[in-house]
This record gives sequence, structure tokens and C-alpha cells, in this order.
Amino acid sequence: MKKLLLYSCLLAAPFFSAGQPSRPEQEGKQHLDTLLTLYPDAAAFRQRKEELRSCFLQTMGINMQLKRSAIKPIVRLKRVMNGYTVENVAFESFPGYYIAGSLYKPLKSKGKLAAILCPHGHFPERRTPADLDLQGRYRPDMQIRCAALAKMGAVVFDYDMYAWGESRLQSGKDENDTVMHYTGFSLAVQTWNSIRVVDFLSGLPEVDAQRIGVTGASGGGTQTFLVTALDDRIAASAPVVMVSSSFYGGCGCESGLPIHSCGRLKTNNAEIAALAAPRPLLIVSDGTDWTKTVPGIDYPYLQKVYALFNDTAKVSNVHLPTDKHDYGYNKRVPVYYFFSKYLHLNMRTITDQAGKVDESFVTIEPASAQQVFSKEFSLPADALKTHENIVAAFKTYQGAFTGLRY
Repeated sequence: MKKLLLYSCLLAAPFFSAGQPSRPEQEGKQHLDTLLTLYPDAAAFRQRKEELRSCFLQTMGINMQLKRSAIKPIVRLKRVMNGYTVENVAFESFPGYYIAGSLYKPLKSKGKLAAILCPHGHFPERRTPADLDLQGRYRPDMQIRCAALAKMGAVVFDYDMYAWGESRLQSGKDENDTVMHYTGFSLAVQTWNSIRVVDFLSGLPEVDAQRIGVTGASGGGTQTFLVTALDDRIAASAPVVMVSSSFYGGCGCESGLPIHSCGRLKTNNAEIAALAAPRPLLIVSDGTDWTKTVPGIDYPYLQKVYALFNDTAKVSNVHLPTDKHDYGYNKRVPVYYFFSKYLHLNMRTITDQAGKVDESFVTIEPASAQQVFSKEFSLPADALKTHENIVAAFKTYQGAFTGLRY
């Protein structure tokens, strides 16, 4: 089963082939050039956006018209750190399925606060229980990013992908512990989860619902530009090391459903990222993965889209040609400045006297300290168990397009 799922993931990325960069990159550029002919002005682009949105939602089986229940979070174990706090939080995304995450807040604040979603990606490739502290939302780079943004003045939520972290308590496991993640259903449920995280954050009394941002890298970058495309409540977006017209993503949670076949002439990840327009958008890219195309191909396309709205200043690219595929310090710093500008955060709280960003104040916690559910705190009695039951409950809850096969 695992081999079949991974093979399907690779098939879902038709424009990218490692070792043969020139042809897929050129095909990606040609695709973008052709797509530009569909929207000569802002009105045409908005029409294209609605066309794609509708198809994405239908393909994933998501009904945005649902009357969503009020979120009643489970909050545990508040820790006070240097300039920020951390709490372990879970809430229902749909009946019986719980999103677990780490909620970061500034230790001191005045007035309403910005909020930022921080979905995680797949790297590093360590998935055994012994490596739990280096996985998903527990990774040191995730904790550093969330803590820094919180100290700058934002409420930040770092949450599990489907069948990773604490989600595995519900989805079940195979011998490799994460195979249920590599399904098209992951794309659907993770997208819905991110929408529900926006619900959660915007409903907090201390949050300014007009200042919500999102940032993630790799698979988290896919979640970043997809939720931004679908949810206008996102005010600023910073996908990292993921945007490319020549690569769709190497996992079922990114390309396991045919969302890239949506619309006239189909679509690609650069166009999906462009659906943020005219909201502020930062693309962070590097020279050692598929995002090496961004400066020469994808960013010029994005500038043309933003020019339709006479607002090219709101789209930017930070390209790091010698960096690798990660969310390291060099990538975090421009993201801090981006959110400081557009969500009105305070850079002075994380810079030293020389003006350099200093993240040494962050306390890196083990996974056990950040888990909502444990031997002491068990899953709620109504929590769904097994992947099959979760899929069935999701379809029943959404009440639309239930004939879909994930």
C-alpha cells in the first residue's frame, strides 16, 4: 500500500523530474505565459480565482457554506518563557476529529494582536518514535519561528498535519507510522483544518481578525498558499521553498487529488500562490530545489498578476541561491520583517543592539512538553479512531461531493 501511495504522489508532479530541470521548467514558464492570456485585467483575474476556488473545493469535498460549530478549545500546561508563552491546545475540526497544536502568545501586549498560522512541512525525513523531537510541529526551527513571531506581538498556532504528531492517535498507524498521511484525503482534511485554525484564531478575544497571516515551508508552504487562495481572511502570506510552476508537490497531501487539473488550461502552484493578490505575498526560494525557478520564471509572473491591481509592491521574493530546502535562519529573518511590515509587529523585540535578529532567547522543548494528549490527559471519549472512520465522518460532515474517493 505504501509503495502505491508514494508512486501516486510522484505521478502527481508532471512538470518536475530531478536531473532533467530544463524541460519541466520551460513547460512551467510556457504554462504561466498562457495563463496570463486568460486575465488581461483585475476583473478577469477575480473571475479566474472564483473558477479555481470552486473547483478546488469540489475536488477536495469541502463545503465552505457549512454552518460551523463554535470552537471550544482544550487548553493545557501554560509555560512562561522569555517574552512569550506556550500552551498545548486542541479543538474539533469536525465532530470527533481533533486538531492538536502549540499556541504561542506574547508575554506582554497591548490592544488587539495579529495572529499567524504556522503549518509544518515534512522535513527532516525522520519518522520513527525515537526521532519525535525532530518531527513536524516539534522541530526546533518550528519552535524558533513561532516563539519569535509571538515575542514580536502575534498569537501563533503551530498545528499537526494529518497522520503526523498527535493526529496519529486518531488516524492509526502502519509499520512506518505515517502512511495514512500519504493519501489524497490528507490534502482535503489539512486544508479544512487550516480553515478551522483561522476560525479558532480569529475568534480569540485578543486577536484582530483583520491581521491574520500564514507561513510554512515545503509541505507547509503548500498549505500556506492553498488556505490563502481559499480564505480571504488571510491578510498576508509567506510560503517558503514551495512555490514553483514546474513542481506540484511530492506527497498526496499536496497533489494526491487533481486540483491542478482545475480551470481552463489547468493550473499550477505559482498560479495558486497568485490567488493571494492583491494581499501581501512573500515568496522565499533557494537555489537547490525546484524553487530555483522563482527569480526568473515564477516571480516575474506574480509581478504581472499584481500589476493587474496596480500593486506590485505587495509581492516580493527573497531568493537564497546557496541555501538548501529548509526553513532556516536566512529564511526566517525576511519573513519576520515581512510580517512586521504588514501585520504591524515589533522587530525591536528580537533584534540586538547591532540590529541583527537574535533568536537565542527561544527555549526548545521536547515533544512531550508540547503534547495535548498523554497518559495524564487522554483523547476525548468521542474522538474518532482509524483513518477509515475519519474519512467517513468528514464526508458526512461536509455533506457535499460525498461520492469522492480519497
